[in-house]
Amino acid sequence: MSVYYRTQGFVLKKIDLREADQVFVIYAEDFGKIEVLGRGIRKIKSKIKPGIDLFYLSEIDFVQGKKQKTLIGATAIEKFKNIRNSPEKLAIVYKIVNVADDLINGQEQDGGIWNLLREVFDKLNNSDFNVQSSMFKVIHYYFFWNLLSILGYKSDLYHCVFCGKKLMPQKNYFIPKSGIFCARCAGERKSSGLTNVGLSQDAIKILRILENKSWGTLIKLKMEKIHLKELEKIFQMVYSNQRLVLV
Repeated sequence: MSVYYRTQGFVLKKIDLREADQVFVIYAEDFGKIEVLGRGIRKIKSKIKPGIDLFYLSEIDFVQGKKQKTLIGATAIEKFKNIRNSPEKLAIVYKIVNVADDLINGQEQDGGIWNLLREVFDKLNNSDFNVQSSMFKVIHYYFFWNLLSILGYKSDLYHCVFCGKKLMPQKNYFIPKSGIFCARCAGERKSSGLTNVGLSQDAIKILRILENKSWGTLIKLKMEKIHLKELEKIFQMVYSNQRLVLV
């Protein structure tokens, strides 16, 4: 016997299936990340099609069968037109949803993740960002570090992971599996073969602001290209490590 459900959800991905079907990967407010099959939804006459699409916030109706969820109705709540009409904003959203899809495992509802998705979608859609600004370029880092925190992988950005001492305003180092460590511990472990990357004090400050969700402070920052390069390198290292951990 099938069970009927109604919920709201962000459409993270859609995958074409057979001639006219699509599978939607949705982060649902009441269920967490789910996959829902839309039968015949790619047909021109589909009544469900106008209510759901990639990066929509939609109210969806579905039935839970023995093996899968099947979409039976959808109404668009927010289409985020300002995002959809901007290639630069779309590129950022693709990065955000790829991170979400990779790091959120299984069907588990989490209000923190839901609120974070709502926040970044709303900010991207409603804020008049200069797409060349540093602020615009770090939005997906903002999502990434806060998602990690919600998932229980929050890093200590104030103390050395090896000796436990407070990080001093000098060059420190970073290891994806551990965190930030001081120059002294880096010297002691130089021969251990650890893969690490140097991290400036300014980059550490930016990471703290991102993880603390200090949006008001973040939008006032003027970041240099070197800081953005550091953030990207750290992001790639941690992202790759987390994907391996969650496999």
